[in-house]
Amino acid sequence: MKKTLGIIAATLMTVGLLAACGKSSSAASNKQTVKIGILQQVDQAALDDTKKGITEELKAKGYGNAKIKVLNGQGEQSNLNQMGQQLSNMGNTVNIGIGSAAAQALQKAGNKTPMLFSAITDPVAAGLITKANLKHPNNNASGVTVLVSVKMQLELLHKMFPKAKKIGMMYDAGEPNAQAIVKRARKAMKQLGMTPVEKTVASAADVEATARALAKQCDVMFIPNDHIAAVGMTTIGKVSTETKTPVVNTDPTMIKFAGVATKGANFEDIGRQTADMAIKIIKGKKVSALPVESPKKIQLVMNKKRMQFFGIDASVLK
Repeated sequence: MKKTLGIIAATLMTVGLLAACGKSSSAASNKQTVKIGILQQVDQAALDDTKKGITEELKAKGYGNAKIKVLNGQGEQSNLNQMGQQLSNMGNTVNIGIGSAAAQALQKAGNKTPMLFSAITDPVAAGLITKANLKHPNNNASGVTVLVSVKMQLELLHKMFPKAKKIGMMYDAGEPNAQAIVKRARKAMKQLGMTPVEKTVASAADVEATARALAKQCDVMFIPNDHIAAVGMTTIGKVSTETKTPVVNTDPTMIKFAGVATKGANFEDIGRQTADMAIKIIKGKKVSALPVESPKKIQLVMNKKRMQFFGIDASVLK
């Protein structure tokens, strides 16, 4: 009898171990077969940094074996729409749109796959989510914005250039990110006793002529998050130097090309935040349980050469 009981116990133990191994293998298999689609709007420093933050965070959190498909629309909406449809049809665990147009393309392709947007300024203005659903997304889409206080950025501009009254803004009128910032900037400038001077650009080819025209009409240029301006930021920097017109960017990654200083989000950190949200989805969280997130960190970024060129001491920024 004892022998029989011993055999039964051993058998049960073996079955238990096999079941545990099966669960372990299944978990490992699930992690290995995680499929993530990333659609990037265009090659641009902030978006490149966002993608880097996403992929590095996934690797750091144990998803280095995930199948990650990265596509880049190179700024062409037709490319983005086609690629968005491609990712939508792949049966991915989650898709990530880096940039407004990329996220819009993914949303247009359908909402069967959970979608996260990243590195965008205003998801409401971009039509990705309604204001009422920022805390409880209802369209299988959530994500991380880069929007910080535009008034804070203009107050920093005022500290550096207290005599500046006419503030020039150059932006793509068809870019939701830029529109969202310009709208906030107009309100903040009125409160700060500044006057906005606005010019729009339709392509990178327009940047130099528009920047030169704007420099003649303003004291300081305030450049919002805008992909056309970002691509032409080196040109804006050249115009700034030649006309001695300071530039303040809302995007910290652009400071090294043209700006003097700004406060804003670190785009690699934005990517890491997005990856952490993606991991929650991978682990079974519903998108509706993931409120839209703002930047967790705000950084002060300075271009020391341009600060010296325009006679700005770092002490005024504290």
